[in-house]
Amino acid sequence: MEAFLVGLIAATLRVATPLILGTLGELFSERSGILNLGIEGTMFLGAFTGFAVAYTTGSLWLGLLAAVIAGVLAGLLMGLLTVTLGVNQHVSGLGITLLTTGISLFLYRVIFGERSVQPSIATFTKVSLFGDTPILGPIFEQYLLTYIAIALVPLVWWVLYRTSFGLHLRAVGENPEAADAAGINVFRIRYLALAIGGGLMAAGGAFLSLAQLGSFIFGIIAGRGWVCIALIIFANWVPSRVLWGALLFGGVSALQLRLQATGAQLPYELFLALPYLVTILALVLAGRSATAPAALLKPYRRE
Repeated sequence: MEAFLVGLIAATLRVATPLILGTLGELFSERSGILNLGIEGTMFLGAFTGFAVAYTTGSLWLGLLAAVIAGVLAGLLMGLLTVTLGVNQHVSGLGITLLTTGISLFLYRVIFGERSVQPSIATFTKVSLFGDTPILGPIFEQYLLTYIAIALVPLVWWVLYRTSFGLHLRAVGENPEAADAAGINVFRIRYLALAIGGGLMAAGGAFLSLAQLGSFIFGIIAGRGWVCIALIIFANWVPSRVLWGALLFGGVSALQLRLQATGAQLPYELFLALPYLVTILALVLAGRSATAPAALLKPYRRE
């Protein structure tokens, strides 16, 4: 039983990693007043770009850097559509997802072609914080990106609530007219938020191809971007609650995989749906008291 629980907790941290990164990225976007439904496509683009660059250069860190840059560019494109041109945010986000997914699949076929053997790379190695210490050793034998994702939670909280940039970001997301009157450049803040958010989303996607899988498959994101949209509501747009929401989904995902491995006599489709059902339930319960930024989904035009 102890080995089961230790393995479950360790797997929970790994599964939660891309969700933490993606949801923190969405947090920046939505705190500025922009709903970025391009998160699914941005994570997919990050997974592909990271894998393609790492495969061709042999450097995982270059792959991660390239993925982040690709995510930043996707965020800036979202900014062009929603901030500068004032296009509907729902349409823009879905368009970004379709565009980045299509580009990634096209370039994958151009670069790798049709192969009988799936191309793969050596993944990031795990780092153990407690060595051979019982219980803690196996639990905290994680990828460096997992530790970075967890460390980003308090860092993002500090940025949002203890820096002038965070104050400006929250002001723009609540009342862009008042922020503009106070001398804050609303367009600049929103572009920065979308760029930072896009980079974090892409890093979450790159984690899957560079650390967890070591390859790129067409279903690699598997709806995690949409889960991040739900988690941001569950977290009530607060960084600390992002971590708990991601761990909840990660824990249920890890549990269903282990229940399948034990040979539980239930349809495997039920196991696959379990994390999403739990996420929907948590969203329904937490969404009643959630308070979105007042300017979310509202384009801003200077008078």
